[in-house]
Amino acid sequence: MNEQTFSLQPFSSNESPPNLTIAGNIARNGNKLAICYMLEGDLKEITIFHPSNTPSRKHELWKETCFEFFLGINNSVQYWEFNLSPAGHWNVYRLDGYRQGMQEETAFEKLQFDVQNQGEGLALVLDLDFGKIISVEQAIEVGITTVVKDRGGEVTYWALTHRGAEADFHLRDSFIIKL
Repeated sequence: MNEQTFSLQPFSSNESPPNLTIAGNIARNGNKLAICYMLEGDLKEITIFHPSNTPSRKHELWKETCFEFFLGINNSVQYWEFNLSPAGHWNVYRLDGYRQGMQEETAFEKLQFDVQNQGEGLALVLDLDFGKIISVEQAIEVGITTVVKDRGGEVTYWALTHRGAEADFHLRDSFIIKL
């Protein structure tokens, strides 16, 4: 098993919400990926929708507070974007190259993940079997990101690293975790 911890940083041109940190861990075991995000700080300042009784696939989750990660196959331009809303909604997109050919990934009919509000923190945990899109012998590169929207409507963009002049989660050289 290959496991790594991570800490996300806000894009420098944005002011981060008060007392906010985003960290976690990610592990790969064969075709299984486990990722855990921990958002800690003054959660009452952040727009987080209450968990839905009927979580479903939804578009444009990144317009609100949304945990995201990107999976790319080493030496391939194709990659996948995973969006996970604290309300339980989700989506997965397949892209043919940098921001090109974006389509819903139909290999996933449902993504189940656990969200726990812990007062001063919010934990999101996903266990994913990605065997339908990536084979066990393929090395993957991962970008881990989060969009945070505060109660005033301001949005901050968090990532492992920011490699562009603007916040851009799709830049392949920001997929810095190798699994």
